[in-house]
Amino acid sequence: MFSQNLRHAVRLLYKNLSVTVTALLTLAIGIGATTAIFTVAYAVLLKPLPYHQPDQLVSLLEVNGSGHRVNFADPNFEDVRTQSRSLNGVAEFRSWLEPVSGGAEAVRIGVAPVSKDFFSIMQVQPVFGRTFTPEEQHFGAAPVALVAHSFWQQFLGSAGDLSQIKLKIADHSVSVVGVLPPGFDFPQEAQVWVPRELFERYPSRTAHNWQVIARLRAGMSLSQAHAELAAIASQIHQQYAPDIDMTDASVTRLREELAAPVRPALIVLLGAVGFLLLVACLNVANLLLAQTAARQNELSIRVALGAKPAQLLHQFLLEALLLSLCGGILGVLAARTALAGLLRLAPAELQNVRGVSLNVPVLAAAFGIMVVIATGLGVFSARRAIHAGLRDTLSSASRSHLPTVSSHRAASLIVVGQLAITLVLLTGAGLLGRSLLHVLSVNPGFRTEHVLTMDLALSSADKPEAKARRVTFLTNLFAGIRTIPGVSGVGGTGYLPLMGGDHPDGTYVVMSPGQAVPRNMEELEPMFHSSPNTGYAGYSVASEGFFTSLGIPLLRGRLFDDRDAIDAPQVAVISESLAREKWPSQESLGRTIEFGNMDGDLRPLTVIGVVGDVRASSLESAPQPTIYVSYRQRPQATGHFAVVIRSSGEPSALIPTARQLVRSLDPTVPPEFGSFAAIVSSSLRTRRFNLILLGFFAGAALLLAVVGLYGVMAHSVIRRTGEIGVRIALGATRANILRLVLGQGVRVTAIGVVIGVAGSLALTRAMRSLLFGLSSADPGTFAAVALVLIAVALLACYAPARRASRVDPNLALRYE
Repeated sequence: MFSQNLRHAVRLLYKNLSVTVTALLTLAIGIGATTAIFTVAYAVLLKPLPYHQPDQLVSLLEVNGSGHRVNFADPNFEDVRTQSRSLNGVAEFRSWLEPVSGGAEAVRIGVAPVSKDFFSIMQVQPVFGRTFTPEEQHFGAAPVALVAHSFWQQFLGSAGDLSQIKLKIADHSVSVVGVLPPGFDFPQEAQVWVPRELFERYPSRTAHNWQVIARLRAGMSLSQAHAELAAIASQIHQQYAPDIDMTDASVTRLREELAAPVRPALIVLLGAVGFLLLVACLNVANLLLAQTAARQNELSIRVALGAKPAQLLHQFLLEALLLSLCGGILGVLAARTALAGLLRLAPAELQNVRGVSLNVPVLAAAFGIMVVIATGLGVFSARRAIHAGLRDTLSSASRSHLPTVSSHRAASLIVVGQLAITLVLLTGAGLLGRSLLHVLSVNPGFRTEHVLTMDLALSSADKPEAKARRVTFLTNLFAGIRTIPGVSGVGGTGYLPLMGGDHPDGTYVVMSPGQAVPRNMEELEPMFHSSPNTGYAGYSVASEGFFTSLGIPLLRGRLFDDRDAIDAPQVAVISESLAREKWPSQESLGRTIEFGNMDGDLRPLTVIGVVGDVRASSLESAPQPTIYVSYRQRPQATGHFAVVIRSSGEPSALIPTARQLVRSLDPTVPPEFGSFAAIVSSSLRTRRFNLILLGFFAGAALLLAVVGLYGVMAHSVIRRTGEIGVRIALGATRANILRLVLGQGVRVTAIGVVIGVAGSLALTRAMRSLLFGLSSADPGTFAAVALVLIAVALLACYAPARRASRVDPNLALRYE
């Protein structure tokens, strides 16, 4: 019986080839899009991390009095590590780009300082060499490093004798003692690991410098660990207040913490592609409904000959399964191709995710989707066939093979559902589109056109001779770039706007006249808690050319110049928002600020100028109050430095000359070039990615819904041909017939729009975090989307209505 039903299903699908191809393509679109998005979501949200017992790995963060999560301060970390009993190891870590030389070539790669328990927490051991010893994990010890397997192969030539290898990292000669297993790169994209203990320990309990990772003890739950750490945090706060801002602790599974930046967008996209799949299934259901109506004679004869409902159900299930599997295979093949393009469009957070591929769990999910679709479609078609009623079917069979009134009503309900879901998707895409326009209309506070960026990962400059060399290097670099033909301005900064990452910021103190200058960090710390003149601001080292090259306006005072030498009185330029915040009705020039906690230099800064605000973190974030210091006076803050070069022509033409200039000044510095326009575009990449995908889903759903509506109206016109002929014979005009048919389409569309608007109001609330400058219930977007859907639906109805208005009454009556 199975073999017979299978052959019959194949013959039936082949016989109605146009319907079959339409259904296959529809399912391929729905299943392919769903598979592609689920592949990414699985890799980010569901796939276990490639570490030993990954669910026991947790990320720890401090929680301050305002509820914000921040990195750990050294003393707070030490107290947690000592007092916790729920954690089996706690470690500090960070990661940043550093120039590393000593291998095949000088490169800029991720260097990660990690504390002593890090590798035992990660359950990772070197595949070659050894890990750090206790003698190497203290301040002042000889620097050593572990390297990634890929770095060892590519830049160290897979050397068998590590004792002969010396790397230069941040002006320090570092011995390589081990090679970690292939694929291990935590923290993200780290290639070299060094002991955290080589770096100075900061005694301040508000110096939030370090990320923390831990492993739960066996049998310990996340809630138990959080309860213990919350108690520890409360105890520490009571003991050290007001010199501490930690009031609680956050404990999050490492996988969830890593996925946090992209989780909201992925959930929205999963919901959107689920709606698209539902629209596709409804479209196929409509096609099968029409086919079932056309097969009423065949089905009635089967029932008359003794076919049982179970046999009919088996036949329809097999037909739907065959259709779904073929469409699913096409969809998976399309998803495999689409995935590469999807990742090219994706933001950096998704591009860096490993294991984004059509693996076994993803294929299993795709197969499950096919089976569910086949079951739903098969049961739907079988129920329509079985409940048609043998007597009614046989009596109507002699007249026609046209769809019955009940089947037409069911088709109309399906179209209503399609239109409602399509409206939800169109509304989401419209909200994202308007949000993007709002973001693009924001004034960033600087000019981006014709600006070349040159990112320099420089070594530290803490000692006097290193500071002098750094100032000389940057001054000569600026002077050399100014001589390049086509350069109209050059400057530099320690933090380039919109580059991503954490903007260095902290608490500053406005010094009172005659107030004693702190001599060390111990004397500085109490000033942050006792003085009413404190504030929070970003900190950025810069040159005078930075402001002029980016068109950041000087509002009052002056910019940095040659007078601001390293031994001259320390000066600062502040942003307009900071001046307005601290001195709303007074002059800010000449004020004295203590901000030495940011770079270790406790000499107060005198405000010499006020510049316009800059949206440094993102175009969507309000400008942050910022204090700029001179690179000549604070060269220790230039470890990461970006040069901006304004060109009168094409910026990329300056790259070869600029690269050669850097190489001539310091061959160990590997510059990375880009354009400021590309930086701005990259900052919007996540928003564009969401908009493109949701727009594609909405467009595909609209196309499927319109096709479904057209099909229903066309079948309606065919079914009512006789009625229309009678109306025309009795004097109805073409306009009357057009209104009659279009009115039916308008009713279906109106119901779908009303349901869709209600659904959009409920579901778009999940998109609040993705919107900018408007609410999730923006009336303008809802009205525009509804009008677009109504207009497109009416166009779909017009062709059948026009055909109906031209019916020849003689032919229609003769046909009836």
